[in-house]
Amino acid sequence: MKIPLLVPDLPAAEDLLPYLRRIDASRWYTNFGPLVRELEAGIAARACAVGRPAQHAVSVSNASLGLEVALLALGLPPGSRVLMPALTFVATATAALRAGHVPVFCDVDPETWLLTPEIAARAIAQERVDSVMPVSTYGCPCDAPAWDAFARASGLPVVIDAAGAYGNQACGARTVTVFSLHATKSLAAAEGGMVLSADAEYAARVRHLSNFGIDLSAVDAQTAGSTGLVSREGTNAKLSEYHAAIGLAALARWDASSQRRIALHRDYLAGLGRRCPQARTQQRDAAGVYSIFPVRLPDSHKAADAFRVLGQQGIGTRRWYCPPLNQHPAFASLPVAGGLDVCATLGEQLIALPFHALLSADDMHAVIDALAGFLDA
Repeated sequence: MKIPLLVPDLPAAEDLLPYLRRIDASRWYTNFGPLVRELEAGIAARACAVGRPAQHAVSVSNASLGLEVALLALGLPPGSRVLMPALTFVATATAALRAGHVPVFCDVDPETWLLTPEIAARAIAQERVDSVMPVSTYGCPCDAPAWDAFARASGLPVVIDAAGAYGNQACGARTVTVFSLHATKSLAAAEGGMVLSADAEYAARVRHLSNFGIDLSAVDAQTAGSTGLVSREGTNAKLSEYHAAIGLAALARWDASSQRRIALHRDYLAGLGRRCPQARTQQRDAAGVYSIFPVRLPDSHKAADAFRVLGQQGIGTRRWYCPPLNQHPAFASLPVAGGLDVCATLGEQLIALPFHALLSADDMHAVIDALAGFLDA
């Protein structure tokens, strides 16, 4: 593509060298090494907690496994039902399925495109639900205090899938938050993720489950010298020291890299407002740090047509999270709480435009001009 949809912006080789030399010196490559612990501490320190100052961060090899172990650590019985929006990436649903649970799809707010506590309250009145997994869709943060209040009032655990919302999503006092460190995200380690919680005991369970379920603290005189005791089946979701090195280098330049994304987002909004007023954007903070820029086309236009027309001009686009999960063959038989009218409409109208830290102003304006030409045709 002449103007690609995404271009990863990871630290350069010279920025990684100090961390790689530390790995060479320690010869510690995985199993919660010093760089992993340093990255966890750095992200925990930067976390914006609601109600409590401290957050405990546990690294994982990717956010998909992070969601899975976050659900497993809740200790819910097999077959528990997890409420989630139908407008989300497939990993939200597969995490619940791999944890032995049943996704229950529901609709989203027409302005923020999020599952809100109000929507969840209506859904749990219609369907049995044992936990809720709201999603920070397209990087738009969920309302952490409101979800804390929902968890307190309903008694249901809440795990926020904030895979694409690092830098935007606040961490709650009662809710669990999962971030992605994928190469295309705002804070990137090529692959990786973080599970954050204010509950130290819960965070310890996440760590055990990410290490096959092994609990080294449970070793006693009878099992001394062993590889540890497994009290519950886990998986291997550990982050390597090499990925932690990339994450630390990315965290070191976060202030500068996040400001570039904020400026690009504001410029995009201003340009669209001038040239494409009929295209609607997600109701989200203009000063947020985003890795995706979706727009909603007017009812008279379809995203599939925009994908084709802009592609013919060398502009990369993508219809992220479309169609909604309930329309995928693998999930068609799963339960639904209420109607999914908003998700269905968004599935036809949402398209993401090129957005990355290396996008030039000229290319951004070329994208806006191309979209304006499509809408005016």
